[in-house]
Amino acid sequence: MKLYYAPRTISIAVAIALNEAGIDYETHKLDFAAGEQNSDGYAAINPKGRVPALELDGTILTETGALLEYVATLAPALMPADAVAAAQARSVMYYLASTMHVNHAHRLRGHRWADNEASWADMAAKVPQTMTDSATFIETECLAGPFVLGDTLCIADIYLFVVCGWLEGDGVDLAPFPKLRAFMAAMEERASVQAVRANGMLP
Repeated sequence: MKLYYAPRTISIAVAIALNEAGIDYETHKLDFAAGEQNSDGYAAINPKGRVPALELDGTILTETGALLEYVATLAPALMPADAVAAAQARSVMYYLASTMHVNHAHRLRGHRWADNEASWADMAAKVPQTMTDSATFIETECLAGPFVLGDTLCIADIYLFVVCGWLEGDGVDLAPFPKLRAFMAAMEERASVQAVRANGMLP
């Protein structure tokens, strides 16, 4: 399989999950600064012009949550068998996708929502507040222990780790969030994270 990714994007979560699962994969790094994500060549891979995309034998999968779920079908230990626990994990992932990632995107991607550049600046100015609000929600509602479901890592933790890696760059002071800081430190100890960082996929 081949993972299409760009540094500092959510696509890194899929790389971490593949490493966590012990699955071999190739990578294709997209140059966002050069607009490679909008090229005709990449449009044949993912017409949305986004990452991640995972190329299998004749099949392309897209969307971070879907790719993480796919990896978990290959490595079942990454998702709990219990239906309630699995739903709790997914609720965190859906929050990240629908709310926290969107909050973050308002800092640099205002053109997705408005044509007036003054509106872009207004959206960007709101990001430290909205991302702090998201960090507060994670701190108080999403960490049952060291990880989302307590002591056992699941794909929601991998998703959360990458999104929370954007917090400081978005102007969030992490000092008031001890559980979140401990979570990030625990994730940094994972061999999967260290491998992805060693490969230059994480800054």
